[in-house]
Amino acid sequence: MGLLEALKSKVLTADGAMGTLLYAYGLDNCHEEMNIIRPDLIEKIHHEYITAGADVIQTNTYGANAIKLARYGLEDKVIEINEAALSIAKNAVGTGNQFILGSIGAIRGVRKSDVTLEEILAAIKEQAKILIEGKVDGLLLETYYDFEELSETIKLLRKETSLPIIAQVSMHEPGILVNGMNLNDALKVLQDLGADIVGVNCRLGPHHTIQAFEGVELPDKAFLSAYPNASLLDIEEGRVIYESEIDYFARAAVRLRNQGVRLIGGCCGTTPKHIEAAKKLLKSLDPIKVKDAVVQKEIFIQEAEPSILEPLHEKVKRERSVIVELDTPRHLEIEAFVEGAKLLYSEGADIIMMADNSLASPRISNIAMGSILKLQHGIRVMPHITCRDRNLIGLQSHLMGLNALGFHDILAVTGDPTKVGDFPGATSVYDVSSMELISLIKQLNEGISFSGKPLRKKANFSVAAAFNPNVRVLDRAVARLEKKIEHGADYFISQPVYTIEKIEEIYEATKHLSAPIYIGIMPLTSYRSAEFLHHEVPGIKLSEEVLERMKACDGDKVKEAAEGIAIAKELLDTAAKYFNGIYLITPFIRYEMTIQLMQYINQLDEQNKGVKANV
Repeated sequence: MGLLEALKSKVLTADGAMGTLLYAYGLDNCHEEMNIIRPDLIEKIHHEYITAGADVIQTNTYGANAIKLARYGLEDKVIEINEAALSIAKNAVGTGNQFILGSIGAIRGVRKSDVTLEEILAAIKEQAKILIEGKVDGLLLETYYDFEELSETIKLLRKETSLPIIAQVSMHEPGILVNGMNLNDALKVLQDLGADIVGVNCRLGPHHTIQAFEGVELPDKAFLSAYPNASLLDIEEGRVIYESEIDYFARAAVRLRNQGVRLIGGCCGTTPKHIEAAKKLLKSLDPIKVKDAVVQKEIFIQEAEPSILEPLHEKVKRERSVIVELDTPRHLEIEAFVEGAKLLYSEGADIIMMADNSLASPRISNIAMGSILKLQHGIRVMPHITCRDRNLIGLQSHLMGLNALGFHDILAVTGDPTKVGDFPGATSVYDVSSMELISLIKQLNEGISFSGKPLRKKANFSVAAAFNPNVRVLDRAVARLEKKIEHGADYFISQPVYTIEKIEEIYEATKHLSAPIYIGIMPLTSYRSAEFLHHEVPGIKLSEEVLERMKACDGDKVKEAAEGIAIAKELLDTAAKYFNGIYLITPFIRYEMTIQLMQYINQLDEQNKGVKANV
């Protein structure tokens, strides 16, 4: 009798966690490598689950694909590790009648990996081929947060095999996927894609897993599965632990059966004792064949208030637009900063932009200074948001605060690593990349939190992304822009450019893009600062001509500033021809230099109007 045939008339008990037990043995490196280093231990754990009464066990291959194994330098051992896992599982079952599932874990986690979906599918196809040829009883796809990855994986595997496919999502919020889909709808889609068993595993404990299934209807073509964690996790003396009474887990297994689940196992924190207790209560119960799912209360998501001011990415497509950056102070005296921002805004800057602790050096919070400028002086502001300083919790909280304050213009950037700044021993967070941050901000615009939970109201962010054109191969940088557009970037702001040729090259390389670009221009203040920018600041390169021109003025502050302005004006002559968007970076609070450039831009535009009028 096959797995699907058995599920027609039985509730089957699956095994529990493998990693939890290996962790208890002090093995916290690559668990899949244990298939070839400690096969005796893996077989012992399988035996313990079988003895506990598991009807279904899974191979120790959750992360046994080339991408995940590469983290340990084991990418060339995909075949060896998977074949060893198959052999161990079969030896453990022996002459028994337990089903063996080939475990295939998600590659994207809470954050998407840097590898492409095509690379992910290639790695999964390689692993699945080994498991299929090893004659497993089914393929278990588990711990999938990314619905796109799971959907595409099912499509791939359905072409490769007729074996049963078990597809399990993971959620942060009960009944809601990270992308905002409700669980019932998601499981229907997975069934329609070809999954034979659909369900949930990991992240949630028994209580929230049951809660998630209350709104799930019985599938018409598939069966339901659930592998909850033993409980919500806790940290004790630096170690992850799961507090869960065995009897409580067993009673929860019965409640899952009452929700129509037919394949019940355990994930993180569960042990053979949990499975033994669950088996004792489940073995005499028949599957539920009729169920009234709880109708989920629809949460109304309010539309965001319309923007009072036109989004910059819309204005710049039509006419000249100028963004001015002014770094917030490193100290507690703010008067010069506020005065500079007021003057720059009065001279015609569309917005005052403030970095988020640029070069990993602490400054007054840009949200604090932005609030002063906006609320006290009516100045439109744009804060940077880096991935460096805040985890996902902090990022969402920060963004929600910005929306509440009425800040709708944002530049999402990765952020310089802490080792380059004032506190090299500080930790860089980087829960997400800048591309993922852009996607998450756009998710807030749909009224959906990072975890998929409805926020009751849509945010209204216009998202800019960074562009570094000062690279050897510009096409690669442009390819990144294309990816950022796919993630939701509305427009781009470039690093400062210091040659006319580079501006022209940027135009030719990016004129096909749908998202507009603001070209960065920053006047040089001295030869010493020019050398520093060229040699030490990431993403900025000066030409030899510019360096020589600044060197010729070295030591004369007046001449150095004048030459810096002259160079910037020459660059503006070209930039203004090709781009409506100009991004002026104010050096060292020298806002009088930026004002000169803004006035020059106005002169250029007036001249161009005169030329057009005479044509």
